[in-house]
Amino acid sequence: MSNGVVVQYVGFEPKALVREYTFSVRGSGEEREFHLNIPNEAFISHRARYQDAPGICAVRLEAELAAHANHPVETRYAITVEEMENYRVARLPKTGRKGPKS
Repeated sequence: MSNGVVVQYVGFEPKALVREYTFSVRGSGEEREFHLNIPNEAFISHRARYQDAPGICAVRLEAELAAHANHPVETRYAITVEEMENYRVARLPKTGRKGPKS
């Protein structure tokens, strides 16, 4: 993703089977809207937390923008179980680090 692109989280809409997260992407004189879905079941089964959902979606959107020179053909994406798990693992505390010595 280039420096000239601005990604903004717009909000979410609860639907029957998913929560749909909307992002606005501005750059190069154009604005596009992207929709990313997380299944409601992922929240019920604790694979995703409501407060993490925008971040999970942002990581996916940033990857799509980077892979397609900021112009992905698709504007709708479904978040996978693997993406949710990768997000969770990436935010775990680092183990093996020692605290300050007294």
